[in-house]
Amino acid sequence: MEKETKKTALHGWHVAQGANMADFGGYEMPLWYSSAKNEHLGVLQQAGLFDTSHMAALLVSGPDARDLLQHCFTNNLDACVGQPKKPLIPGRCVYGAYLNAQGELIDDSIINQLSENSYMAVINAGMGAVVAGHFRAQAGDREVTISDLTDKLGKIDVQGPMAAKILSKVLAAPESAFEKMFYFSFKGYFDPTSPLADAVRLSDGTPILLSRTGYTGEFGFEIFVSPDKVVKTWEMIYQAGQQFGLTACGLAARDSLRGGAVLPLSHQDIGHWPFINHPWPFALPFNDDQSGFTKSFIGDQALLTIKSPEYTYAFVGGDLRKVSTADPAVVLDPAGTEIGSVLTCVSDMGIDYHRGRLFSIGSPEKPQDFKPRGLCCGFIKVKAPLQPGAEVVLKDKRRKLKVTIVTDIRPDRTARRPIREML
Repeated sequence: MEKETKKTALHGWHVAQGANMADFGGYEMPLWYSSAKNEHLGVLQQAGLFDTSHMAALLVSGPDARDLLQHCFTNNLDACVGQPKKPLIPGRCVYGAYLNAQGELIDDSIINQLSENSYMAVINAGMGAVVAGHFRAQAGDREVTISDLTDKLGKIDVQGPMAAKILSKVLAAPESAFEKMFYFSFKGYFDPTSPLADAVRLSDGTPILLSRTGYTGEFGFEIFVSPDKVVKTWEMIYQAGQQFGLTACGLAARDSLRGGAVLPLSHQDIGHWPFINHPWPFALPFNDDQSGFTKSFIGDQALLTIKSPEYTYAFVGGDLRKVSTADPAVVLDPAGTEIGSVLTCVSDMGIDYHRGRLFSIGSPEKPQDFKPRGLCCGFIKVKAPLQPGAEVVLKDKRRKLKVTIVTDIRPDRTARRPIREML
């Protein structure tokens, strides 16, 4: 019997707006409304509004919550690479992954520390029960409670340079909400009974958890809210954002934006192979000489003792043409020998080369009258190491594309900009 496709609380809104809908992670989600290209460019230049209520979340609480997460999570919560090697503290969050004993991915995640003994782990659609089961299997005699918030929480993302200006129109006290709100920090809580709830409320009194995170590489926020408040919150933000050029965006733009921002898609760019030798070393707690890790975690020894390693790299093409990863597409070296596979291939419509230099439509130093054609980009997995600047060929059933290995893709991303510069 086929499993029924789920719908978020905003499904009716998407359909009423003529969204092109499709299944993603077991949910019927909007791929785009009128134009994935315009939605992509809208985020880079103004702001985009994303329904991300399909994402799952777990609450992990109790005296041994941190110890369990340290055991299961790749990043070191006592010396987070993403926090300049400072301990994770309440109000901050960090990216990492959960692995099996072979060092292979179960899922990636952002962990938010709510209080000394309480954490919220945000994970991918359809993975709530899987990761919760993994935690319970590893808990042993630890004193910890694991609560699955799948389909019990609404999530909305506002991404782009106008995001803070838009939210300032709907927050009850934007000045205090935005004060000292650093990248990968958060304030407030979605449960009105929590002592954290008063930190951030909408103008109608609705409590939210407001996080300086996102999946586009651009300045913005993720908003967690009670599911019965999702539609009203979305409509408040959408209306307030019209004067700032806010665009409702689907998953197609989300995918192309994250590709240009060098962000992985779980179970596609990271998956059932060792979680190492990739563009996201900040998710692993390497010691200073990269010879080992600063803590132990499930799968750590497997990562350090791989006999036949593979390597994941980012690439940029010469135009916006893509290969299909459904074929599947393969990677060829200059001699035509197959050396790997294509994981992601998208078109970032906001970038292009000018005189050999890569610019974004948001680059402060972009050439006058810069009109990017867009470039394909993404990730490959190969059997031997490659150097930045190396050229390889991507091949599917239709075409061959010459691409270049790079350490970064879309330049001048805004995600880390101080909030005072964006108001």
